[in-house]
Amino acid sequence: MAEYDPSERTPLNSPGSQERDDPEASVHYDRTRHTIKVNPGGAVRVPVTGENALPEVDVEGSGEEELLLAGPAGSSTKRARRSKLSSLSLTDKENLITAGSIGGTGELNSFPEDPEFSEIIQKAEQAIESGFLPERISQGSSGSYFVKDSKGNIIGVFKPKSEEPYGHLNPKWTKYFHKTCCPCCFGRGCLVPNQGYLSEAAASLVDQKLGLGIVPKTKEVFLVSETFHYSAIDRAKSRGKKYALEKVPQVGRRFHRVGLPPKVGSFQLFVEGYKEADFWLRKFETEPLPENTRKQLQSQFERLVVLDYVIRNTDRGSDNWLVKYDKPDDAPKASEKDTEWAVNKDPAIKIAAIDNGLAFPFKHPDEWRAYPFHWASLPQAKAPFSQETRDLVLSRISDMNFVQDLSEDLYEMFKADKGFDKAIFEKQMSVMRGQILNLTQALKDVKSPMQLVQMPRVVVERSRSGSQGRIVNLGSVFTQTFHCKRPFFSSW
Repeated sequence: MAEYDPSERTPLNSPGSQERDDPEASVHYDRTRHTIKVNPGGAVRVPVTGENALPEVDVEGSGEEELLLAGPAGSSTKRARRSKLSSLSLTDKENLITAGSIGGTGELNSFPEDPEFSEIIQKAEQAIESGFLPERISQGSSGSYFVKDSKGNIIGVFKPKSEEPYGHLNPKWTKYFHKTCCPCCFGRGCLVPNQGYLSEAAASLVDQKLGLGIVPKTKEVFLVSETFHYSAIDRAKSRGKKYALEKVPQVGRRFHRVGLPPKVGSFQLFVEGYKEADFWLRKFETEPLPENTRKQLQSQFERLVVLDYVIRNTDRGSDNWLVKYDKPDDAPKASEKDTEWAVNKDPAIKIAAIDNGLAFPFKHPDEWRAYPFHWASLPQAKAPFSQETRDLVLSRISDMNFVQDLSEDLYEMFKADKGFDKAIFEKQMSVMRGQILNLTQALKDVKSPMQLVQMPRVVVERSRSGSQGRIVNLGSVFTQTFHCKRPFFSSW
């Protein structure tokens, strides 16, 4: 499929165009008759070439007219618009969807700082337009989807905000039954409801900042597909608008957009060759690893411990972290000349930390369940932190400037959500700072992961420097507080 910029959209009243010749295309447009036909699962995107490109006025009344022309000038203008979109909040982006042209996610998925990730998202959008629709994953308590490329290969996992366990469009009826009949035991009282997609993206950010390299790259993305779970009203509106646009184009052109509304969610790159950790851990009990590979596994495991402890993951079992192991028998035997290269190659065993949506609590668990780290019972958790892990992490987390920069980066990410509450976010950061304080001390004292989780729970709050009415100013002084209340069912 030919690639073109989604920002180059043609107004419906532009004359002099001909209909697409491809009978299997998801969109058929005739400017002479001013009609557009949309096949199921297709998003409307009309490319512009030649001299037919017309000026396009920026949405939401910005007052700026931008001429989208071919060549360097047009490309620079489009890059400027993408940079503006990257700083928009979630509400602004949803307004842009409503006020934008017909169909598609348009320029919402703009990642100028990461062209590789941007290219993968473009492949996903093109695949959806070509009929390779996302496939819902049967496991889990919420709606999540395998996203494919135009060849049918899985390239990512998309988790929409509206289909989370607290989401109003969660397709898993078992969670709906649980929430309706037993609301007192539903969910986690220490987490902000319906922000799992932000937690997924934030875990990837923490992984990147700490240099751990165990979380597949995850970002906030907008996607639309027929296979997503929409309400009956949304689907009826979509069918009605498409019918009106085809039969009565004068009326159809008045609609802000045609098709199903895009969904915001987390998009995590798909990792291949990995299996659930429980599979390999059981296998390693009967088939011990070589010493060099065992050290690699210990180093990767310690990185998982650091990640989970910093973000205070409340849902880390042996089924939601993966292990990739390249057996020596499966790898080609290296000659003596290749010995030096073999030392510098990637490790034979690697860990991928997925399912990070239930992290960043605003308080330590203190109600019914403790949500312990299940890896604390593994043999690897009894060994002290290695020098490699200490050299990688300790210098960063012991620097308060680094911790403050991390908090500010997370603030920029979390504030995009419509339900963002600055006071609640500051509590989340207080828990994270307390976790970092404990981890710093554990690494300095060369403790083990098991000893780390047994340390007293700490909250590091930022003091208030004053207030003016409803505006509260936070100072640069931090107060350390021990959290003594424990949940009813607690093992540590």
